[in-house]
Amino acid sequence: MFLKDYHQDKPEGFAFTRAQASLFAKGVASDFNPIHDEDAKRFCVPGDLLFAMLVSKVGLHQKMRCNFSGMVGSEVTLHLECGQDHALIKDAAGKEYLDMAYSGELSRDEALIEHLIRRYVYFSGQNFPPILLPLMKDKGVMLNPARPLVMYQNMAIDLKRVDLKAPDIVFTGATLDVEGKRGNALLRFDFVEDGEVVGSGEKLMVLSGLVPYEQAEMDKMVAFYFERKAAFAA
Repeated sequence: MFLKDYHQDKPEGFAFTRAQASLFAKGVASDFNPIHDEDAKRFCVPGDLLFAMLVSKVGLHQKMRCNFSGMVGSEVTLHLECGQDHALIKDAAGKEYLDMAYSGELSRDEALIEHLIRRYVYFSGQNFPPILLPLMKDKGVMLNPARPLVMYQNMAIDLKRVDLKAPDIVFTGATLDVEGKRGNALLRFDFVEDGEVVGSGEKLMVLSGLVPYEQAEMDKMVAFYFERKAAFAA
Protein backbone atom coordinates (compact mmCIF):
# COMPACT_ATOMS: atom_id res chain seq x y z
CA MET A 1 0.00 0.00 0.00
CA PHE A 2 1.30 3.44 -0.92
CA LEU A 3 0.95 4.67 2.69
CA LYS A 4 4.16 2.86 3.66
CA ASP A 5 6.06 6.06 2.86
CA TYR A 6 3.89 8.16 5.16
CA HIS A 7 4.00 6.29 8.47
CA GLN A 8 6.19 4.15 10.69
CA ASP A 9 5.13 0.66 11.77
CA LYS A 10 5.90 -0.06 15.40
CA PRO A 11 5.38 -3.13 17.62
CA GLU A 12 2.63 -1.22 19.45
CA GLY A 13 1.00 0.19 16.32
CA PHE A 14 2.08 3.05 14.06
CA ALA A 15 3.25 6.66 14.16
CA PHE A 16 4.03 9.58 11.89
CA THR A 17 7.12 11.76 11.71
CA ARG A 18 6.70 15.44 10.93
CA ALA A 19 8.36 14.85 7.56
CA GLN A 20 6.03 11.98 6.63
CA ALA A 21 2.87 13.80 7.67
CA SER A 22 3.91 17.03 5.95
CA LEU A 23 4.85 15.21 2.75
CA PHE A 24 1.47 13.47 2.67
CA ALA A 25 -0.34 16.78 3.21
CA LYS A 26 1.51 18.57 0.42
CA GLY A 27 2.37 15.76 -1.98
CA VAL A 28 -0.80 13.63 -1.84
CA ALA A 29 -3.56 15.92 -0.55
CA SER A 30 -2.16 19.18 -1.96
CA ASP A 31 -2.96 20.63 1.47
CA PHE A 32 -0.81 23.62 2.37
CA ASN A 33 -2.35 24.41 5.74
CA PRO A 34 0.63 25.76 7.77
CA ILE A 35 -0.34 23.53 10.71
CA HIS A 36 1.08 20.59 8.72
CA ASP A 37 4.48 22.20 8.07
CA GLU A 38 7.42 20.29 9.54
CA ASP A 39 8.49 23.30 11.61
CA ALA A 40 5.00 24.40 12.70
CA LYS A 41 4.79 25.23 16.40
CA ARG A 42 1.28 23.77 16.57
CA PHE A 43 2.03 20.90 14.19
CA CYS A 44 -0.54 18.17 13.74
CA VAL A 45 -0.90 15.14 11.49
CA PRO A 46 -3.49 15.71 8.72
CA GLY A 47 -6.88 14.23 9.50
CA ASP A 48 -6.93 12.87 5.95
CA LEU A 49 -3.83 10.80 6.74
CA LEU A 50 -5.56 9.27 9.77
CA PHE A 51 -8.60 8.51 7.59
CA ALA A 52 -6.38 6.97 4.92
CA MET A 53 -4.61 4.75 7.45
CA LEU A 54 -7.90 3.57 8.90
CA VAL A 55 -9.46 2.70 5.54
CA SER A 56 -6.29 0.92 4.43
CA LYS A 57 -6.50 -1.29 7.52
CA VAL A 58 -10.25 -2.00 7.83
CA GLY A 59 -11.15 -1.89 4.14
CA LEU A 60 -13.63 0.17 2.15
CA HIS A 61 -17.13 -0.07 3.55
CA GLN A 62 -20.27 0.99 1.76
CA LYS A 63 -21.14 3.44 4.51
CA MET A 64 -18.48 5.15 6.63
CA ARG A 65 -18.70 8.05 9.07
CA CYS A 66 -15.64 9.48 10.83
CA ASN A 67 -15.51 11.77 13.83
CA PHE A 68 -12.22 13.51 14.57
CA SER A 69 -11.69 14.27 18.24
CA GLY A 70 -8.05 15.20 18.71
CA MET A 71 -4.92 16.60 17.10
CA VAL A 72 -2.15 14.02 16.61
CA GLY A 73 1.40 15.22 17.10
CA SER A 74 4.53 13.76 15.55
CA GLU A 75 5.96 10.48 16.85
CA VAL A 76 2.81 9.68 18.84
CA THR A 77 2.35 5.92 18.81
CA LEU A 78 -1.20 5.01 17.83
CA HIS A 79 -3.08 1.75 17.62
CA LEU A 80 -6.30 0.53 16.08
CA GLU A 81 -9.22 -0.96 17.99
CA CYS A 82 -11.87 -2.63 15.82
CA GLY A 83 -15.41 -3.70 16.65
CA GLN A 84 -18.13 -5.23 14.52
CA ASP A 85 -19.33 -1.89 13.18
CA HIS A 86 -16.73 0.67 14.20
CA ALA A 87 -13.01 1.27 14.63
CA LEU A 88 -11.02 3.67 16.81
CA ILE A 89 -7.56 5.18 16.57
CA LYS A 90 -6.12 5.71 20.05
CA ASP A 91 -2.79 6.42 21.70
CA ALA A 92 -1.17 4.40 24.49
CA ALA A 93 -2.95 6.48 27.13
CA GLY A 94 -6.33 5.64 25.64
CA LYS A 95 -7.00 9.05 24.11
CA GLU A 96 -9.20 8.82 21.02
CA TYR A 97 -8.35 10.69 17.82
CA LEU A 98 -10.62 9.16 15.19
CA ASP A 99 -13.79 7.08 15.46
CA MET A 100 -15.19 5.46 12.33
CA ALA A 101 -18.61 3.79 12.18
CA TYR A 102 -19.18 1.58 9.15
CA SER A 103 -21.77 -0.76 7.66
CA GLY A 104 -22.83 -2.37 4.42
CA GLU A 105 -20.74 -4.13 1.82
CA LEU A 106 -16.96 -4.40 2.24
CA SER A 107 -14.18 -4.28 -0.34
CA ARG A 108 -10.52 -5.04 0.27
CA ASP A 109 -9.50 -4.30 -3.31
CA GLU A 110 -6.19 -2.51 -2.72
CA ALA A 111 -6.23 -0.76 -6.10
CA LEU A 112 -9.71 0.63 -5.48
CA ILE A 113 -8.87 1.66 -1.90
CA GLU A 114 -5.74 3.50 -2.98
CA HIS A 115 -7.58 5.21 -5.84
CA LEU A 116 -10.43 6.32 -3.60
CA ILE A 117 -8.07 7.53 -0.86
CA ARG A 118 -6.00 9.54 -3.32
CA ARG A 119 -9.07 11.05 -4.97
CA TYR A 120 -10.75 11.89 -1.67
CA VAL A 121 -7.78 13.42 0.14
CA TYR A 122 -6.88 15.48 -2.93
CA PHE A 123 -10.44 16.80 -3.08
CA SER A 124 -10.38 17.38 0.67
CA GLY A 125 -7.12 19.30 0.46
CA GLN A 126 -8.57 21.81 -2.01
CA ASN A 127 -10.73 23.59 0.56
CA PHE A 128 -8.79 26.83 0.41
CA PRO A 129 -8.98 29.02 -1.54
CA PRO A 130 -11.48 27.74 -4.17
CA ILE A 131 -14.27 26.58 -1.85
CA LEU A 132 -13.82 28.43 1.44
CA LEU A 133 -12.90 31.82 -0.01
CA PRO A 134 -16.27 32.60 -1.69
CA LEU A 135 -18.12 31.23 1.35
CA MET A 136 -16.22 33.49 3.75
CA LYS A 137 -16.56 36.52 1.48
CA ASP A 138 -20.31 35.99 1.30
CA LYS A 139 -20.53 35.87 5.11
CA GLY A 140 -18.19 38.83 5.61
CA VAL A 141 -15.62 36.86 7.61
CA MET A 142 -12.17 35.42 7.02
CA LEU A 143 -9.50 33.36 8.72
CA ASN A 144 -7.21 35.28 11.04
CA PRO A 145 -4.09 35.93 8.92
CA ALA A 146 -1.89 35.72 12.02
CA ARG A 147 -3.33 32.39 13.11
CA PRO A 148 -5.42 30.65 10.44
CA LEU A 149 -7.05 27.54 11.88
CA VAL A 150 -9.21 25.08 9.96
CA MET A 151 -9.87 21.71 11.58
CA TYR A 152 -11.66 18.55 10.53
CA GLN A 153 -14.75 17.67 12.57
CA ASN A 154 -16.33 14.77 10.72
CA MET A 155 -16.85 13.26 7.29
CA ALA A 156 -19.15 10.64 5.80
CA ILE A 157 -19.20 8.48 2.70
CA ASP A 158 -22.26 6.60 1.41
CA LEU A 159 -21.65 4.37 -1.62
CA LYS A 160 -24.39 2.60 -3.55
CA ARG A 161 -22.01 -0.34 -4.02
CA VAL A 162 -18.33 -1.16 -3.56
CA ASP A 163 -17.68 -3.15 -6.75
CA LEU A 164 -16.16 -0.06 -8.31
CA LYS A 165 -13.03 0.52 -10.38
CA ALA A 166 -11.97 4.16 -10.37
CA PRO A 167 -14.72 6.63 -9.37
CA ASP A 168 -14.13 10.35 -9.64
CA ILE A 169 -15.21 12.85 -6.99
CA VAL A 170 -17.41 15.75 -8.05
CA PHE A 171 -18.01 18.74 -5.78
CA THR A 172 -21.73 19.42 -5.40
CA GLY A 173 -21.93 22.38 -3.04
CA ALA A 174 -20.98 23.90 0.30
CA THR A 175 -22.41 26.05 3.08
CA LEU A 176 -20.84 28.09 5.87
CA ASP A 177 -22.66 28.79 9.14
CA VAL A 178 -21.04 31.48 11.30
CA GLU A 179 -21.54 32.07 15.01
CA GLY A 180 -19.27 34.79 16.34
CA LYS A 181 -15.66 33.86 15.65
CA ARG A 182 -16.48 30.27 14.76
CA GLY A 183 -17.67 28.87 11.48
CA ASN A 184 -18.89 25.43 10.38
CA ALA A 185 -18.22 24.67 6.72
CA LEU A 186 -20.04 21.72 5.16
CA LEU A 187 -18.78 20.41 1.81
CA ARG A 188 -20.78 17.92 -0.26
CA PHE A 189 -19.62 15.70 -3.09
CA ASP A 190 -20.62 12.77 -5.29
CA PHE A 191 -18.72 9.72 -6.47
CA VAL A 192 -19.16 9.28 -10.22
CA GLU A 193 -18.07 6.32 -12.37
CA ASP A 194 -18.75 6.04 -16.10
CA GLY A 195 -21.24 8.90 -15.87
CA GLU A 196 -23.22 7.28 -13.04
CA VAL A 197 -23.50 8.70 -9.52
CA VAL A 198 -22.41 5.73 -7.39
CA GLY A 199 -22.30 7.45 -4.02
CA SER A 200 -22.15 10.69 -2.09
CA GLY A 201 -20.33 12.22 0.84
CA GLU A 202 -19.84 15.24 3.02
CA LYS A 203 -17.11 16.83 5.09
CA LEU A 204 -17.60 19.19 8.03
CA MET A 205 -14.83 21.57 9.08
CA VAL A 206 -14.51 24.07 11.90
CA LEU A 207 -13.03 27.51 11.20
CA SER A 208 -11.79 29.16 14.39
CA GLY A 209 -10.82 32.72 15.26
CA LEU A 210 -12.71 34.34 12.38
CA VAL A 211 -12.27 38.07 11.84
CA PRO A 212 -14.11 40.61 9.62
CA TYR A 213 -13.42 40.14 5.92
CA GLU A 214 -10.77 42.41 4.42
CA GLN A 215 -10.04 41.97 0.72
CA ALA A 216 -6.45 43.21 0.93
CA GLU A 217 -5.60 40.79 3.74
CA MET A 218 -7.35 37.94 1.96
CA ASP A 219 -5.41 38.68 -1.22
CA LYS A 220 -2.18 38.37 0.79
CA MET A 221 -3.29 35.03 2.23
CA VAL A 222 -4.16 33.66 -1.21
CA ALA A 223 -0.87 34.88 -2.66
CA PHE A 224 1.03 33.27 0.24
CA TYR A 225 -0.83 30.01 -0.33
CA PHE A 226 0.14 29.87 -4.01
CA GLU A 227 3.73 30.85 -3.19
CA ARG A 228 3.98 27.88 -0.81
CA LYS A 229 2.41 25.58 -3.37
CA ALA A 230 4.82 26.73 -6.09
CA ALA A 231 7.83 26.38 -3.78
CA PHE A 232 6.88 22.78 -3.00
CA ALA A 233 6.48 21.94 -6.70
CA ALA A 234 9.80 23.55 -7.64
